[in-house]
Amino acid sequence: MDNGASSYRRFLDGDENALTEIVSQYRPGLQSYINSIVNNYAVAEDLTEDTFVKLLLKKPKDKGTATFKTWLYTIGRNMAIDYLRKNPCERYVPLDEIYDIAGVCETECSDDMQISVRNAMEHINYDYKNVLILFYFENFTIEEISKIIKKPKKGTSVLLHRARKAMKKQLEKEQFNYEN
Repeated sequence: MDNGASSYRRFLDGDENALTEIVSQYRPGLQSYINSIVNNYAVAEDLTEDTFVKLLLKKPKDKGTATFKTWLYTIGRNMAIDYLRKNPCERYVPLDEIYDIAGVCETECSDDMQISVRNAMEHINYDYKNVLILFYFENFTIEEISKIIKKPKKGTSVLLHRARKAMKKQLEKEQFNYEN
């Protein structure tokens, strides 16, 4: 499966349709990830657009140190962090406006499970939520996540372990019953 790198190379070589392929393939996941950082869906939409505009106008070089998807998510993360630095008061908004967990697991999760997961995600640490989304919903590896969040691989593994424990604890607090 094309991970976007060949499409980006084609775009750099002048194929405008290649950028359309990249946007359609990566936009939903990137937007959800950025939303998990800024906690504002409208801002996440704008920052996702800005990420693709940056690709269009500046045409940054992919250094090849990571997969294209990892590189793209790193650009999006950096834009989200820059936004939060400039707008520190806009960090917290209601759960309904943040990462739509129900959309991600609508085919796999029961309604009760969706509600429990959404509530638990609202109450765990920001870094924990971030790493859980990248690992479980965006299917990044530990190594890829460590590049995106700019932490050592070992530290990322520890963060994921702690995030799982925090999520489990929060779900148990909400009296969530595990099926398995």
